[in-house]
Amino acid sequence: MAYNNVDRIDSPLDLTTSSAVEMSAEWMTLIREVKKQRQEIAQGGGAANIEKQHRKGRLTARERIDLLVDKKSAFYELSQFAAFGMYEEWGGAPSAGVVTGLGYVEQRLCMIIANDATVKAGSFFPMTAKKVIRAQTIAMENHIPVLYLVDSAGIFLPLQEDVFPDQDDFGRVFYLNARMSALGIPQITAIMGMCVAGGAYLPVMTDTVLMTEGSGLFLAGPALVKAAIGQEVSAEELGGAGMHAALSGTIDFKEKDDPAAIGHMRKLVALMPEVNPVKFKKSRDAHYPEPLTAVVPVDTSAKTYDVRDVLARIIDGSELVEYKKEYGQTLVCGYAHIGGYPVGIVANQKKHILQKGQPPQFGGVIYKESAEKAARFIMDCNQKKIPLLFVHDVNGFMVGREAEQSGIIKAGAKMVNAVSNSVVPKISLIIGGSFGAGNYAMCGKAYAPNFIYAWPNAHYAVMGGAQAANTLAGIKIKQMERGGRQLSAEDRNKIIDEIKAAYQDQSTAQYAAARLWVDEIILPTETRDRLILSLEAVNLNPHITGRLFNPGVIQT
Repeated sequence: MAYNNVDRIDSPLDLTTSSAVEMSAEWMTLIREVKKQRQEIAQGGGAANIEKQHRKGRLTARERIDLLVDKKSAFYELSQFAAFGMYEEWGGAPSAGVVTGLGYVEQRLCMIIANDATVKAGSFFPMTAKKVIRAQTIAMENHIPVLYLVDSAGIFLPLQEDVFPDQDDFGRVFYLNARMSALGIPQITAIMGMCVAGGAYLPVMTDTVLMTEGSGLFLAGPALVKAAIGQEVSAEELGGAGMHAALSGTIDFKEKDDPAAIGHMRKLVALMPEVNPVKFKKSRDAHYPEPLTAVVPVDTSAKTYDVRDVLARIIDGSELVEYKKEYGQTLVCGYAHIGGYPVGIVANQKKHILQKGQPPQFGGVIYKESAEKAARFIMDCNQKKIPLLFVHDVNGFMVGREAEQSGIIKAGAKMVNAVSNSVVPKISLIIGGSFGAGNYAMCGKAYAPNFIYAWPNAHYAVMGGAQAANTLAGIKIKQMERGGRQLSAEDRNKIIDEIKAAYQDQSTAQYAAARLWVDEIILPTETRDRLILSLEAVNLNPHITGRLFNPGVIQT
């Protein structure tokens, strides 16, 4: 049922224009590149290590997940690009050696965390620990059951100092196990390979433990036991499934092999009590069928577009109840439904705003009026307990004499305060640039979004590449000239180009995803489905409506 015909965004597109055709072609090139990268990452440690896993009678992490999730149901991977381009001196760690994501098991949405034993025997690199912790955090915040598929040799010892000691390192995994247990969030573990050293605590701190024959669960393996205390003992006697089932009582179920353990895990999920988030409306497709790749340019720094055209292809029926439409127009705020779930949207407007009698306002820039509007809208969503969706393509806050005298810092602080103290779930989607304090105000990673996604064209940095390159190059050139070196125009341009290239590389979506600054790189065509899944996930937490919104001191 529609709100009202006047709420439908007017967004017809002609896909036959040269600009639309050119835009779609640029997107197809980028999408092919991302799909190729995904395929390479999905190979884990490579064909030889996959075959080695199969010779042991074990499945790979992704094969196990395929068997676990419901048939005809997608697995929504998270942090697939974790550690992308990192640890190359150690041969790399594709996907940080662990596969995480959301999938339906017995029609129940679950978080799945599966060690990839084809990557350094499933060892924990620094980013592996952070990736597991991020998946657990998402599960805990949203009360999602967690299924662990364990096959890991423990900490990657050459990098132990970056894996072991800190607050967001390896020990945090077990801390979160305990916290989720206290909150009543179901956790089930299937050990289908090695589970040694500190990692042995993970399964035992979950609700239910399954273990396959031929697997090992021990604090120290046979070689280390012999070296430490001189005792010779077989792996099975020390920590095999038979021993733990019959003598230590550490595991709950002994299973023959991977398929048997996964089948049993599915039965256990089916026994969980039902929790169904209430949809306020029946899900309806967006009114406009044209693809998002015909709306948003790949390089959003060079071309403008109307963000309402984006929203019209994401929200149910393309219907948006827009808040203060004529005020603070560089941010579009409004109420909508996505997949039947209510959502409040705060989106950067990329087209320039021209109003009679007013100075022009640049798209992608947050002005005083737009910051104040957004702050007020965010507070209203908290009063109504409506989740928030932030759509980023932001250069930052307006600067200059007029902006400073208008109180832009005060207005920006008001918006950041509202985002920081929000008690409703927050989802962020970066579809272009996300720079500087604009990233903060639009709920960047530092502001604890429940989920944060980026399109492959996204750029994520303290400022845009051109501005940063000119600033950094200016500093370097002055240093060189003070040292007595005379630079030609060609020398200066070379320095600027080198710095700009390095800065651009460090602001890409892949660079951000490798370091878990975003949860996943998603394609424009995947956006609506991913947002529906995320809204279902955030509505699983039964305590959302009971949280008290207290923004503290708001600047006026």
